[in-house]
This record gives sequence, structure tokens and C-alpha cells, in this order.
Amino acid sequence: MKVLIVEDEEEMADLLAEGLRRQGLSVDVARDGVQALEHAAAAAYDVVVLDRDLPVLHGDAVCRTLNATRHPARILMLTASGSLAERVEGLNLGADDYLAKPFAYTELIARIHALSRRGSGSQRTVLERRGVVLDIHRHLAERDGRLLRLSPKEMIILELLLAAKGGVVTHGDLLDEAWEEAVDPRSTVVKVAIHGLRRKLGDPPLIEAVPGIGYRL
Repeated sequence: MKVLIVEDEEEMADLLAEGLRRQGLSVDVARDGVQALEHAAAAAYDVVVLDRDLPVLHGDAVCRTLNATRHPARILMLTASGSLAERVEGLNLGADDYLAKPFAYTELIARIHALSRRGSGSQRTVLERRGVVLDIHRHLAERDGRLLRLSPKEMIILELLLAAKGGVVTHGDLLDEAWEEAVDPRSTVVKVAIHGLRRKLGDPPLIEAVPGIGYRL
């Protein structure tokens, strides 16, 4: 397994690298965000252990860039804050896992191995049509390279439309898949959600209504 450690605290980076090498892993170290992207461009890492608070280029920017360039590595983000808001924000940036400092070394090792297993044997499920790209595993969507900030329901709706490859997704299917709670079929919730998704996708319009049936992309 090939791992990139991105950590500006030299002592911590060296300790982590030494420990992982004892485990039989191939390890490189980057001291800032720019170095991290240079390493990532030159090698296909299995896991990137990414400190969030980096000099030169912030860890958030590194995470976004790795996702935008579809680097195959799984990202384990490290941070000094373990608050729920920080964890959610990190995962929304595209990190696969999140670990707050201080952490137990054994937990770090376990998470790295878990991420590597998750990445082996299969590629990320990515759907694409008309410039719209959806990475299902990472919950990331973009149009023509522009990141789309979608709600969970909008993500599900977009996934269904992309998976249909231009076919019609019925109103009933959208209700069944995107709404866990029972919803009156006569409700306008689907129409409202489609309106919000259209607005976020921008122009030219991509979602077409098929009267009395549903929608297609």
C-alpha cells in the first residue's frame, strides 16, 4: 500500500511515516499543500493522510483539488477540532474519513487499512451526462467543472436522472427513492425539489418535465 502523509508538524510527520513503514507500507511525506499536490500528481497513492490546517495551501483546497482531478487515493483528513460541524464540513469537501487530534496510532492504522480495502477492487461510481458529473461515493456533483452544493434529496434525484441515461424517471420513483417518509402522491414536494435542482444546475436548462409521468435529463 502506498500512503502520502501531508503534515506540517515535522516531528509528527516523521513519527507517522516511521510507524507506517514498520507496518510494511510505502510512505511519502509532504510538508505543505503545494508539496502534497506535487506528490499526488506524480504517484497513484492508495491513501492520503491529510492535515487540514496546512501552510501555503490549505488542506481544504488540497482535498477539493484531489477530488476535482479524480485522484484515486482515499483521503483521511486530520484536524485539531473534533466537533460535529468540523467533521461534516470535512466530509462534504470530499474526504473519505475524518480523525481528530490527538488520536491513537492504532486507530489511524486501522482507518488507513479500512480505506485501502474500500478502494481496492472497484473504482468510484461516477455518473456523467451533458457536462454534469456525480461521484456517488464522495457525494460530489459538478457541472462543467463548477461544484454544485446539493441537498441529500437533490443528490438522489440527480443520481436517478443520470442513471436513467436520458430516460424518464417517474414521479413515483422519485418519491420512493428520495423521500423515506410517506408522502402523498399528490404532494408538490417533487416539483419543489426539481425546481431547486434546476436552479443549482444553472443554464442552459437540463431537466425536462414529461407531463403526467416524471422528468428526464
